[in-house]
Amino acid sequence: MVSGVQLLDVLLNGLTIGMVYVLVAAGLSLVFGVMGVLNLAHGELLALGSYFAFSLVTGFDTGGFWVALIAVPLVVGAIGAVTECGLVNRVYGRGQLAQILLTFGLLLVIYDVKRFVWGTDPKFYSPPAVVDQAVTLVGYSYSGYSYFIIAAGGLIALAVWAVLTHTRVGLVIRAGSEDREMVRNLGVDIDRYYTLVFGAGAALAAFGGVVLGGYQNVSLGMGNAVIIPAFVIVVLGGLGSFRGAVVGGLLVGIVQSAVSTFAPTIQGVVIFLLMIGVLLLRPEGLFGGTGEGLDAGRAEPSEFVSGLGGGVLTGHGRSRLGLAVVAVLALVPVFSGILYSGFVVSLLVTVLIWALFAMSLDIVLGYTGLISLGHALFYGVGAYATLLSLLYVSPSAFVALGVALVVTATVAWVVGHLAIRVSGVYFVMITLAFAEIVRQVAVRLDVTGGSSGLFGAPEPLYGIGGVGIRFSEVLVGVEPFVFTGDALFYYFLLGVVVASYLGVRRMMAAPFGTVLQAIRESELRARFVGYEVRSVKRQAFVVSSTLAGLSGALFALYNGFVAPDLLNWINSGNAIIMVVLGGSGTLYGPMLGAAAFTLIERQLSAVIPWWRLLLGTVFVVVVLVLPKGLVSLPARVRDLRAGADGPPAPTDEPRDAEVGPDD
Repeated sequence: MVSGVQLLDVLLNGLTIGMVYVLVAAGLSLVFGVMGVLNLAHGELLALGSYFAFSLVTGFDTGGFWVALIAVPLVVGAIGAVTECGLVNRVYGRGQLAQILLTFGLLLVIYDVKRFVWGTDPKFYSPPAVVDQAVTLVGYSYSGYSYFIIAAGGLIALAVWAVLTHTRVGLVIRAGSEDREMVRNLGVDIDRYYTLVFGAGAALAAFGGVVLGGYQNVSLGMGNAVIIPAFVIVVLGGLGSFRGAVVGGLLVGIVQSAVSTFAPTIQGVVIFLLMIGVLLLRPEGLFGGTGEGLDAGRAEPSEFVSGLGGGVLTGHGRSRLGLAVVAVLALVPVFSGILYSGFVVSLLVTVLIWALFAMSLDIVLGYTGLISLGHALFYGVGAYATLLSLLYVSPSAFVALGVALVVTATVAWVVGHLAIRVSGVYFVMITLAFAEIVRQVAVRLDVTGGSSGLFGAPEPLYGIGGVGIRFSEVLVGVEPFVFTGDALFYYFLLGVVVASYLGVRRMMAAPFGTVLQAIRESELRARFVGYEVRSVKRQAFVVSSTLAGLSGALFALYNGFVAPDLLNWINSGNAIIMVVLGGSGTLYGPMLGAAAFTLIERQLSAVIPWWRLLLGTVFVVVVLVLPKGLVSLPARVRDLRAGADGPPAPTDEPRDAEVGPDD
């Protein structure tokens, strides 16, 4: 029997954490509603606020918390405003992928700044004694600090609402969220308001970080823990809706509190199930309208998915280059132990697996224009299916791969059937939700090994019906060039990756690939021509996801274990980075990006503690300088040389219809 006191505890606990969500989600909603920017670094701004507050509270004998409550939001807000002026404003109109890549880079930079300044150990600070004591009302005793969080968060939310609804600044902001070009044409400097809104969103997050730091410990991962629920809240409430952010934040906080008390086994999945249900029934969110917020959820062109055309094996020159690359890769095991250690072979196995994963994502991202933050779902499902097959079905690697492909394709069809109904940011979030749900299930089930993961499978037999070989038990070649173990798997993997590339390249050169590119350029036009757009997108999603499952299956075959972290959305984010870093819409570009990303990450992390800062800086530079990825570098250098030698030669390409400030 549930008591009234228990229900009151659930309600107040939910309101406490829900008010922190409100502060974070309100800032996100403001930034997205007015500027259309999907800021992945927003959670790190909250964490930055907590760390600044820790320094102030511990640096002052008394009154440090109250100083932090005022000073930290101002400082972080100023940091946000400078970031908008210096970086974010350069990606306006360049599509959501540019925003995701830029803010993901900023996320890594801020993370390493925190790590460098404050270290890796959790930090603690206590709120003032005047609010950090139990308060008894009508015989019910509860934390005074929780009451303070609820009251302070409520006052801040009320103040923001008053500004938005009763001031000229709010009028301009609301008008800009509906039609920013109209506001600009009326003579309003909307860019100045963009800076103000971005800074205000950062300040709201920082205020939430200050109060949250006094409620729990301050840690490096707290930003990542908050940003996903915040995105869920923004989508639930309606993109760009401040009222939706407030209601959604309180709703999610109360639901999480209730579930953690009465049904803790489903604690990690309930908010994602709630979001999926809302998106499928009401894609614009609970309080979303049919204006800018809904428009922002639709697919948006991006120069990152422009399709550089052709593949690495098209044309005689590129064909020879592609064959040369494969030949060089084939020679890697030959000189292992002679010119370099066996670690190089192991490193390139990782590179090839990620290259296959990145290429699979390019089918939906580069060719179809769909951004998936849940592609790690299929990578992880393929890995789990492979290891479970080896443990309980057959020791055959071929059987395990077949099971992984079938299971992944089935899961992809189900997810695709639901996810393809929405697009843009909604598609990003619904794919993320499915991935997080499966990850939480994998953590809790015994058959998947729980949080420890799954291991202990027999070494794969490369054969059928008990007839075959195990790579560690055979020697192939003649002295001194004898291959076994990792070297043989490397050749097997290289063959699978090359065959997959050639197969997908042929598919993209067929009418199917042409239709995908037509959908990417203009979904509405493709529909008018007569294509079944939703069906084609679903087919592309299934093909892409199945290839992602194949890469996960190869990971499981090589490593002999899987863990829930394979399903983490960060892996999906890494894959997006690889695709864009190399050059989306080319197939070989994402593979190049995967190689660059993996090698830089592995080498930097081995020698430099703050490697994320350098890696994040690289991403920011790529967004600003190489929007079409590394494969466009030769053309970029050629253009720079041409510019240094004189004015560019006349071209038949039309100029953008754009009026300069002096026209």
